[in-house]
Amino acid sequence: MNSEVSERTPVLQTKLPAVGTTIFTVMSALATETGAVNLGQGFPDFDCDPRLVQAVTDAMTQGLNQYPPMTGVPGLRAAVAGKIEAMYGRSYDPASEITITAGATQAIITAILAVVRPGDEVIVLEPCYDSYVPNIELAGGTVVRVPLVPGTFRPDFEKIAAAINSKTRAILVNSPHNPSATVWSQAEMLKLQDLLDPTDVLLISDEVYEHMVFDGEDHQSAARFPGLAARAFIVSSFGKTYHVTGWKVGYVAAPASLTAEFRKVHQFNVFTVNTPVQHGLAAYMADPQPHLQLPAFYQRKRDLFRTGLARTKFKILPSQGSYFQCVDISEVSDLAEDEFCKWLTTEIGVAAIPLSAFYGNGFDQRVVRFCFAKKEETLNTALDRLARL
Repeated sequence: MNSEVSERTPVLQTKLPAVGTTIFTVMSALATETGAVNLGQGFPDFDCDPRLVQAVTDAMTQGLNQYPPMTGVPGLRAAVAGKIEAMYGRSYDPASEITITAGATQAIITAILAVVRPGDEVIVLEPCYDSYVPNIELAGGTVVRVPLVPGTFRPDFEKIAAAINSKTRAILVNSPHNPSATVWSQAEMLKLQDLLDPTDVLLISDEVYEHMVFDGEDHQSAARFPGLAARAFIVSSFGKTYHVTGWKVGYVAAPASLTAEFRKVHQFNVFTVNTPVQHGLAAYMADPQPHLQLPAFYQRKRDLFRTGLARTKFKILPSQGSYFQCVDISEVSDLAEDEFCKWLTTEIGVAAIPLSAFYGNGFDQRVVRFCFAKKEETLNTALDRLARL
């Protein structure tokens, strides 16, 4: 035996050279370090309904602790299909068109890996959620960035149309939108349907905030539009809807042929999802009131937060949906967005996220994002500190 063997770790060529520590991790760590109120990362600081915890506990004590079907517990898939039909009028077969996933992030990368091949182009609308671009790159695809209209964050259909060509495999659309809190209108969804109709472009519709649309408006799910639903992977999140982001359970609804390809990847990158949580969610969904009441629940928090922000020099941008509120900082500071967020955390004691973090080129338009999915006392504490501005 050679006693001179070295302890040498082979050098890897990274598959994601542009990826480092996310801004969410950086700002949350800074908030913890400084004792700031963390309105940066998007998660609630309050508990879920005790009935949901009890439903999961009951499933555990009943011995439902082994592998469920790869596609998801049948009762939960049926509950999802029933909810989609009741809310959006489209019927999905629970057996062949609904898949339970380990959260929405896993659902999105699974859809991308299932359909994107090297050389394919995928359109993302910036600013966009931070997993989209790395997912496409891991699949060997080419990211085509199309900006939403600065200031309003509405879709620019001329630019979207110009980006579509024979190499375009898919487009990712997110409504209600993270980070801007805008919601696509029926007219905009119809324009998208008309635009995609003569093409074979697939739609990945990120609808994790579907139950957080305010001011009496309806969520315009891709499921409402036959031409979109026929080409769409529709993604949603139980974690966002039921205040249990740490459970990491979501779902995908898609036509049977698309679902078959999705499941080929799903069975090998996660196989299946936490059994008792699935059974607990299925039991809990027998009552639709929790998701039907969610818009009013979050609108109260939004309105409380916006009323408090009115005492500052921030320019308050519209918040049509999600649990985010964006503000223009132009009248408050000359700092760049990322430096302002660090200053706000350290000196004022409130953490926010710069919108530039959601752009590939770091586009700075003097806008930052707050999350209002917090207890009333948390929001009031943050607003008292922000009032100093």
